[in-house]
Amino acid sequence: MLSRMRELEAIDLRDRTDGTPHAKRLRQISPDTGKLLALLVASAPAGRCIEIGTSAGYSTLWLALACRATKRRLTTFDIDAAKVEIARATFAVSGVTDAIEQVHGDALAHLPDCRDDIAFCFLDAEKDLYQPAYDIVVPRMVPGGILVADNAISHEAQLRPMLDFALRDERMDSVLVPIGQGDLICRKK
Repeated sequence: MLSRMRELEAIDLRDRTDGTPHAKRLRQISPDTGKLLALLVASAPAGRCIEIGTSAGYSTLWLALACRATKRRLTTFDIDAAKVEIARATFAVSGVTDAIEQVHGDALAHLPDCRDDIAFCFLDAEKDLYQPAYDIVVPRMVPGGILVADNAISHEAQLRPMLDFALRDERMDSVLVPIGQGDLICRKK
């Protein structure tokens, strides 16, 4: 797993500097963000863990480690067929397929079918999906459940309406954390 993580980190660094078109980049989280996510999943209450935006599966590996340690599975959603295949290979070579349910499709179409047992949600997709995903996920979260939205600082201007909404949401305790590209961390009251 560590070898695949290093490989994905190198690809991500290259993508950011060699002119790879934005839509083709892996656009993954930093290792520090991965460690934070693993800690948060391990601390989340009992319930379902989901990830919206798999990409090549780098963040999924961090989440899967914590899910495996807490005897849970992670459901991860991505709409991009090419990235779904890269992620499938990542999971196979890393030996974590037993801890992951990979869904190729629009998370917004699948989330309404989720039971009201979401304990953890990592949101790292196209930024226009953040508010609708938040609106679907939060009512389905268990008390003490955690939602993390990545890129809250790097894409602050684009995410400002969603961030303001989440930071004022009476159902949640929320904070912006300056790690990686910045994360909004919300805990359901």
